Amino acid sequence: MKKINIVFITLLCAFFFACTEKEQGFSQYVNPFIGTGGHGHTYPGAAVPHGLVQLSPDTRTNGWDACSGYHYDDSTLIGFSHTHLSGTGIGDLGDVLFLPYTGDLKLIAPNGDDRDPYFGSAFSHSDEKATPGYYSVLLKDYKVKAELTATVHSGFHRYTFPSSETPKLFIDLTRTIHNRQLLDSEIKIISDTELQGYKHVRGWAPDRYVYFYAQFSEPFEANIENNAKAYLTFQPKKQVLIKVGVSFVDEAGAKNNVTSEIADWNFDQVKKNAHNDWEKELGKIEITTNNAKDRTIFYSALYHTALEPIISSDVDGRYRTMDNQIKQDADYTNYSVFSLWDTFRALHPLNTIISSEDNQAMIRSLIRKSDEGGLLPMWELISNYTGCMIGYHSVSVIVDSYLKGETGFDAEKAYLACVKSSSYDTINVSPTIDRNILHDKLMPVGKQYKNTIGYIPADVEKQSVARGLEYAYNDWLVAEFAKALGHEGDYCYYKKLSKNYVNYYDASTGFMRGKMKDGSWRTPFDPRFSDHNNDDFCEGNAWQWTWFVPHDVEGLVEVMGGKEAFIQKLDSLFSVSSEMTGENVSADISGLIGQYAHGNEPSHQTIHLYNRVGQPHKTQALVDEVLKTLYFDDPNGLSGNEDCGEMSAWYVLNAMGFYSYCPGIPYYSIGRPLFDEVKINLENGKVFTIKVLNNSAENKYVQSVKLNGKNLDVLFFSHKDLMEGGVLEIQMTANNKLN
Repeated sequence: MKKINIVFITLLCAFFFACTEKEQGFSQYVNPFIGTGGHGHTYPGAAVPHGLVQLSPDTRTNGWDACSGYHYDDSTLIGFSHTHLSGTGIGDLGDVLFLPYTGDLKLIAPNGDDRDPYFGSAFSHSDEKATPGYYSVLLKDYKVKAELTATVHSGFHRYTFPSSETPKLFIDLTRTIHNRQLLDSEIKIISDTELQGYKHVRGWAPDRYVYFYAQFSEPFEANIENNAKAYLTFQPKKQVLIKVGVSFVDEAGAKNNVTSEIADWNFDQVKKNAHNDWEKELGKIEITTNNAKDRTIFYSALYHTALEPIISSDVDGRYRTMDNQIKQDADYTNYSVFSLWDTFRALHPLNTIISSEDNQAMIRSLIRKSDEGGLLPMWELISNYTGCMIGYHSVSVIVDSYLKGETGFDAEKAYLACVKSSSYDTINVSPTIDRNILHDKLMPVGKQYKNTIGYIPADVEKQSVARGLEYAYNDWLVAEFAKALGHEGDYCYYKKLSKNYVNYYDASTGFMRGKMKDGSWRTPFDPRFSDHNNDDFCEGNAWQWTWFVPHDVEGLVEVMGGKEAFIQKLDSLFSVSSEMTGENVSADISGLIGQYAHGNEPSHQTIHLYNRVGQPHKTQALVDEVLKTLYFDDPNGLSGNEDCGEMSAWYVLNAMGFYSYCPGIPYYSIGRPLFDEVKINLENGKVFTIKVLNNSAENKYVQSVKLNGKNLDVLFFSHKDLMEGGVLEIQMTANNKLN
């Protein structure tokens, strides 16, 4: 009998742990701390997929590595704020900061580039826990355990205080990441368990509004300071819970957001709901592998791809427009945080596969923003044009989507908006757009030059080569869009503009190079030279930018002197010294293999060029090297800024075995699949499976490929094939001579 009981208990324990692991699901493989160290600029806090609220700890305010508000090197924190950016190279947000405490508030020594002390607390990473939708930490100076979870529009705090201490809370509206200018703010006490407020900020987003409504599980007494800070004291209580709604519309919207999404005080249920949201998101792709670290890197990357863009409209359909109006549309979701220069390359192509409905909703949002402000956004932030970066890559996202068969938006309206992006028009736009942003960034004079003389003179505009190359690609997209819609005249015009890249190629040096207004080349010339944002390139040099002609590889091969010369030059990119020259080398040039810079986006398509010129084994070897040496299960696990999911999306696609080498061409280039099997669960109910045979660390080369049982003669397959479901079978080998 005793033996039976022992067996029964053993089986019961095994069942319990199996159930526990099953409940954890895909989320157990996510490490939200990946990218919080180095220059990844991610945050570890609580959010749901595309949530407006990202409730996360802040440890520093100033400097490049403060862009998300948190850096893993730090051992003190300032508090928990409700809005954050994931992996950007510029900082903003960090709104409505809460700091629970006991006794007197303590000043902490500043971290990073901060100079002034802040109220805050010491903490230890050993006391931190982060999973998708949940974050907790012990504030050592106050012995307060802080737990955070979130819904789309709300944050939920649970603070556990020492039983012998009086619970207190500090609220700060003055602080923003990168010390943006606070134009106005207010905190109002509604009752002894409610308060609300707002802040108006000028920063990277030049005209930004944030509103909040907070409801407390316990009554408080409050002192308000300068309409921007509040000091709350509660009766002795072990736990205090706080529900905080956030809105970009008004305080009523903030209150409605939280009361609609969090019905009671069940923190654990909200945490579970957030977990379930992430399970659904992460379950879109199922991988089979025995490598635990690779599994963690993959699902952490997939997690990072679903944080942004964010839903920025309220639950009742109200939202703030690009011309600063408040509108309501219950059938429309307003999205924000479009880091398009980065995300057009891999994030949005990934979305066309696993999140097609969301991707089309984002495109509808881009089109509506164009209606409201007169232009498609370049880098949109909380209903503001920032004009950041170069190109007009709303066009890339729209056209890639349409040519892949996504038609859930007004194509003709989208087409007209794309045409306007390519034109030089500083008049037919909203008067609310900051004029400096309009003339210097959204409508730079370089657009006029590229449309007239065919290139942007280097003595007229900075970053002329990078801008010109991206404009040529963007104009090719407009041409393909025109062709698909039957606008034959426009097709011919934009097809011609798409060839403008040849005007930057200097055959005497073998590089793309700045050309002056008089037609001469800029001198002196050094392809290794970088002067961040002040030279002829953008966050890169001639070595990295020479290859950005994804839409016309055949043409680039021709201007470089043929296939052999092209391959020889491409080989040298990965084999030359990684040394840079210049006194102000861009910090974005990172993750180097030779002069290939994986840590920044302009290089992200270059490895797959080998597939286009009959050297696929080189694509496979380089993909393998990047996957294994530039991504880690570690806070310093990224080779550059995460950039709103782009760096991770590159990993997700390439680890599955393929890449969208040129958004706008609805085909994928096969590289080196990392996993034994991948199942992509498509929204149409079908499953696309990638089976990898004879897979191992040594067998990194592709021997043969079958799609639904038929041999592929080339290492490309179509988006249409993928979306119809089926099986892609890839046989691997250690022999690089087969292909």
